[in-house]
Amino acid sequence: MTKVAISALAALTAITLPAAAQAQSSSEAKPEVYIGASAGIHDLGIGLPDDDGGIYGVFAGVDFPVGKTFFVGAEGNFHIGDGAIDSEYGAAVRAGVRVGDNAKLFVRGGYQEVDFNLKHFVTPAVVGLDDTDGDYLVGAGVEFGLGESPIRFRAGVDTIAFDSTRATIGVLYAF
Repeated sequence: MTKVAISALAALTAITLPAAAQAQSSSEAKPEVYIGASAGIHDLGIGLPDDDGGIYGVFAGVDFPVGKTFFVGAEGNFHIGDGAIDSEYGAAVRAGVRVGDNAKLFVRGGYQEVDFNLKHFVTPAVVGLDDTDGDYLVGAGVEFGLGESPIRFRAGVDTIAFDSTRATIGVLYAF
């Protein structure tokens, strides 16, 4: 499955790069770099009691305008967790549309690696057992700002291989 996820990420990157190059060649198109903080819940969906947990972390990315409303970009994230998740990190490409002057709707696809908290499920945890797993991520979200401020709020829902569900909210600062 990892080969499929890596192939999908490579294909999405191949699609995104020409659009980003076209966006940079335009005199009025300027990339938008952003950083932010997020919190949410990640439900592993494995059918055990308490197979979810809170996640708290940071994300950063860049969006390239393509035309007046369309954009493409890339984003990375890192979260620490409680409950069933110790930490997780990943990268995704995203595409979307601007709505008005300060809002965006987007979809994304990429790869997410999750470090599970085995002590949460088994006591004591088995020493030497690999407690990480990763797979492809797909999701959608919305960002919106208030007025001309570079601060925006966001909400998103993702799934990792259609096995787990992550719902996050956050705040970001766009440069």
